[in-house]
Amino acid sequence: MNRTLASVAFAVVIIVAIAAMIAHFRTADDTIPAVSSIDHLRATYSPLHFKPAIEKATDADCLACHREVLEDRVRTASPAGVKAADSLAWYQRVATYSGEQDTFHRRHLVTPFAKEVMKLSCTTCHQGHDVREEAPASSATAAPKSTTAFTLRKQVNVETICLKCHGQMNAEVMGLPSPWPESREMFGNSCLTCHSSIRTHRHQVTYLNAEAIEQAGQKSDESCYGCHGGRAWYRIAYPYPRHAWDGMSPDVPDWAKDRPVASEARFVPPTANRSSK
Repeated sequence: MNRTLASVAFAVVIIVAIAAMIAHFRTADDTIPAVSSIDHLRATYSPLHFKPAIEKATDADCLACHREVLEDRVRTASPAGVKAADSLAWYQRVATYSGEQDTFHRRHLVTPFAKEVMKLSCTTCHQGHDVREEAPASSATAAPKSTTAFTLRKQVNVETICLKCHGQMNAEVMGLPSPWPESREMFGNSCLTCHSSIRTHRHQVTYLNAEAIEQAGQKSDESCYGCHGGRAWYRIAYPYPRHAWDGMSPDVPDWAKDRPVASEARFVPPTANRSSK
């Protein structure tokens, strides 16, 4: 009984402390204090790491504390003397992986190819960082281990974010006789052999440069395959929304019956919202 009471008392103290930290951040106009005025523990519980503040956060807001994600560079050689240029991973050998090896965040934000075809921001992937969810069931409000709601530190949900560009190509659903590397020649090494008339409503989301992607796809199938199976980190494919296109059959195939017909609301461009009304 004494242990139970002690545990409850400890939990109450922790909850009160967290509430006090969050309250400490909020000024009369609910703004976020300057980074230099707070320590690491208080910064952890900044409103900027929670909704709704993070939904309006700019890259500048995030990089004020996390600038190392763009400043850090890869080693030119490992401590054992292995040169980075001589130890490329399989996904670094595709045509669209140009230049020297670079860090994860720089590859997604500031490298030439990223700037050409993507419009990623910090909050495209990071939608909150609640430290109480860093370990499953670590608090009374944490998600149980058995649910898919739990996400790792930094709050990046693999199923809804990473899988978009790092999932497998679903060759069977696409009607290909074999995976793209094996069947590309019979389609003239061009995805547009089919996709100039099929699924023509694509890439219309705020985190991609649709026009640049289309132009890149006309030059090389690697530009398409790079994000549609060529750099797959996972064994499953992403269930892309099945946007309607001109000439689309009214019959929905079995594999598409549970597919959404529109992208997530936060990724729909304002012009698309206006045109759909």
